Amino acid sequence: MALDKTDIAKRIAQEMKDGYYINLGIGVPTMAANYIPKDINVVIHTENGLLGMGTYPTKDNYDADLVNAGKQTVTALPGASYFDSATSFAMIRGGHIDLTVLGAFEVTDIGDIASWKIPGSRVKGIGGAMDLVAAAKNIIVAMTHTNRKGEPKLVKHCTLPLTGLQCVKMIVTDLAVIKVTDKGFKLLERAPGVSVEEIVEKTAAPLIIEGEIPEMKI
Repeated sequence: MALDKTDIAKRIAQEMKDGYYINLGIGVPTMAANYIPKDINVVIHTENGLLGMGTYPTKDNYDADLVNAGKQTVTALPGASYFDSATSFAMIRGGHIDLTVLGAFEVTDIGDIASWKIPGSRVKGIGGAMDLVAAAKNIIVAMTHTNRKGEPKLVKHCTLPLTGLQCVKMIVTDLAVIKVTDKGFKLLERAPGVSVEEIVEKTAAPLIIEGEIPEMKI
């Protein structure tokens, strides 16, 4: 059975390591902040000027003026700091982000990513994605395995405008966890109840499959 958004966020949170500085993109990536393992300490950075973002607020700690880059209300942890966009992007471009997680429309088997524009649709702009994929030390993509038409989003060549080249390290979809290697896509895990055959069928690039592929543990 394909994972829902919450399960994708939970699986991504498992890739966070103690001491990481992390930037989470809009949507499912931001949800991962709610599932950070309790035995590690990480610092969440937002492009609009917050270092030390916490989980989504409850009605008891809700502050309408405290938002992330996606205009979602968030919380700030003790010791958090606020700054302008110039300082925020200096942190990104200076290589201080250990991990960034973002969504995508297409990813290739060499790690190219298209994440900001579908021709003919309304475009909000590329935002900070281009800076993040160019400068972050590790990039993980969170997305559905296919688009709304059922077409593969893991491809040999991107057909949409590129965000970055050869930068993605891992993809977590509703069907699988896939690593980008120097030999192409490598299947690491599959969603519970999802077969390897289904994942291969819905991936438009060769998949390296070695041995028995375990199910994800959420």
